[in-house]
Amino acid sequence: MDQAVGLRKKGNGEIELGQAVSTAMPALQKPVRVMAVSSGKGGVGKSNVVINLSMAFDRMGLQTLIMDADLGLANIDVLLGLAPKYNLSHVLSGQKKIEEVLVNGPGKIKIMPASSGVQELTRLTDDQKMLFLELLDGLETEVDVLLLDTGAGISDTVLYFNLAAHERIIVVTPEPTSLTDAYALIKVLYSKHGERYFRILVNQASNDSMGKSIFAKLSKVADHFLDGLSLDYLGTIPHDPSVTKSVLQQKPLLELFPSSPASKAFISIAETISRTRPNVNQGTIRFFWKRLLNV
Repeated sequence: MDQAVGLRKKGNGEIELGQAVSTAMPALQKPVRVMAVSSGKGGVGKSNVVINLSMAFDRMGLQTLIMDADLGLANIDVLLGLAPKYNLSHVLSGQKKIEEVLVNGPGKIKIMPASSGVQELTRLTDDQKMLFLELLDGLETEVDVLLLDTGAGISDTVLYFNLAAHERIIVVTPEPTSLTDAYALIKVLYSKHGERYFRILVNQASNDSMGKSIFAKLSKVADHFLDGLSLDYLGTIPHDPSVTKSVLQQKPLLELFPSSPASKAFISIAETISRTRPNVNQGTIRFFWKRLLNV
C-alpha cells in the first residue's frame, strides 16, 4: 500500500478491491481516480469541500468530474449557480445518455447533476445499479479524477458509492455529533463491507492544531473498537468568513478568494492527495464499479 502524507494509524489489513473483469467493453481512455466524499451528518460543508477540491485539481491540470451522488437532495448545481435541464434521473430512466446530462462547471470541471426531491432515487434498485455500472463503463470523456459527493449518513445509497470508490474521504467538523456520526459511517463500512482505509478531512476548525486534535479523538475511538482500521489525517480547512461569502455568491471559494486561508488549505490538501496513489489495478470503469453489485 502506498504511504500517505500526514498522520496515519496503520491497521493489519489491506484494502481488497476484487479481481479485474473483462475489458472488452468500451472504457475511458485512461484510468480514472474515484474518490467518495462523505459525512456522517449533514451540514458539515461536504459539497463545498467537493467543489473546491475539484477547483484545486483543475488548477493542477487534472480533468475533474463531479458527480452529485446525493440523489434525493442534490445541491452541487445550486452552490455553483447552475440550472441544468437534465440530471441523473433522466439517465437512470433511459431518457438521456450520461454525456447529454453533463454540464460545464468552473474551469474545465464537468458536473453530473442529480435531482432534488425525488424520493425514489434515495434507494437504488439492483437494476439501477447494474444500469449505472454499464453507463459509466461507456462514458465517452476523458477524466482524471471523479469526485462523488455522496449524501450524509449510512443509507444504502451512501454505502453504494463509498464501495464504488478507490478512496473514501470523510468530512468532519468540531461538533461532537459530527464525530459520532462519522464514526458510525466508518463502522458500518468496516464491519459490514470490510473497508479498512479512510481519510479524514476536518472542516471549519479554528486551526490545524484543532484539526489534528479532532482527528485524534476519532482515531482513538476507532482504534479501540475497530481492530485493523487505518485512518489518515488528510488536513484541516480552517473556519474562514470567505467561505460563507462564496456560498452566497454561488461561486467557488478558489475562484472568488484564491488567497484566503481556506483556499490555501484546499490547494494543500489537493497536492497531498495527488502525491499519493490508491492501491488499485489498472482497468476500466467496469472494474472500479463492479463491487457495487455486492452491496
